[in-house]
Amino acid sequence: MTTLPVSPNTVLANALHHAEDVLTPRLLAAPPERIVLVVGTQINGAPHLGTSLVHSLAFAMAARLRDRFGLPAEVLFSALDNAPYEVATDSASGHRYQRAYAQALGEQALLDLVTALYQPLFTALSRRLGIPYRVETYTQQQADEHFRRTWLRLLPRIDAVRWWLAPSTGTPHLRVPCPHPECGWAEKNAERTRVRLTTPESAEVSAVCLHHGPYTAMIRPAGGVYLDLATLYRNLVKELALTRPHGTLHVMVKGGDWVFGSHLVDEALQAAGLTRAQLPARLFCPQVVTDTGAKLSKSLIREGRAPLPQGAAPWMLDTRQWPGTITEYADQLLAMAQTLLLDPRHFFRSYSAAEIGRLLTAPPPRSVPSP
Repeated sequence: MTTLPVSPNTVLANALHHAEDVLTPRLLAAPPERIVLVVGTQINGAPHLGTSLVHSLAFAMAARLRDRFGLPAEVLFSALDNAPYEVATDSASGHRYQRAYAQALGEQALLDLVTALYQPLFTALSRRLGIPYRVETYTQQQADEHFRRTWLRLLPRIDAVRWWLAPSTGTPHLRVPCPHPECGWAEKNAERTRVRLTTPESAEVSAVCLHHGPYTAMIRPAGGVYLDLATLYRNLVKELALTRPHGTLHVMVKGGDWVFGSHLVDEALQAAGLTRAQLPARLFCPQVVTDTGAKLSKSLIREGRAPLPQGAAPWMLDTRQWPGTITEYADQLLAMAQTLLLDPRHFFRSYSAAEIGRLLTAPPPRSVPSP
């Protein structure tokens, strides 16, 4: 059997010669001095195959853009340590609370976790392709003065964007963990969390803790409490912060499951005042799915709510179990990336876990070129 996938034509694939052509209009409209591919991952355990696929494609695409357009390119990895570590329900009120990894583990433990679970693969991909990378945790991102100023500037326009960020309730989830020592719990869905702009440089948040009751906290550009924003809200602020003109084209690299959610983020960005031309560039990578067409979910499988798909292997849920070295794993991922990038038909589609496993272990159609 051929190692190449058999891929149908699509409207998008038919309009392209190469997958990276989707970025050409952005590069021509405002030629940048460099390109940064931004890829984020929740730090809630060992990466699975879908995560590795997106990471390797970010590096492979960075190399293609560098070689084709002659621009410096790098990968920025956002380690989302505000993922829920534990969730609890208040028996008295019925409100749900969460404690994120950042509060449960602490900054050093999280850095150690990222170093152990993600950096070995990044380092191998970086060395193989000559593409530099940076790692930034969400803890570091939310503490950045420009990020916090962007959030503060957005507050007066929150009514314009809130229904895009939370179409069911109109309440974007803002969480400020309880400042009591050794606590860190926050209301998960922000039902009783209130925020008001006290000055252009500060905002006051009032909330209710699971264990310590009502509390207030201040958020300022250069300090204040931890600012935890739910997924769509966080992406809105992050992408607003990246629109400042500095000669860099930021490309948001995401799995295919983000196609639907990004529509809401883009509408929120426009409601906040951006034009279509100012919206961030996006690249949606192939999605790994099960036999039913659902996204391959390690949590559902581990909870017993979905079986391991036929043809899948346990290492696909925990890539630490890959039967080989991290360098071999990186080489196989890049060989598969080369196959997917041979034709836009192969890139802009989904793959079953079994087919991705076949492509990952099959000989490449030709050797991966050195940088």
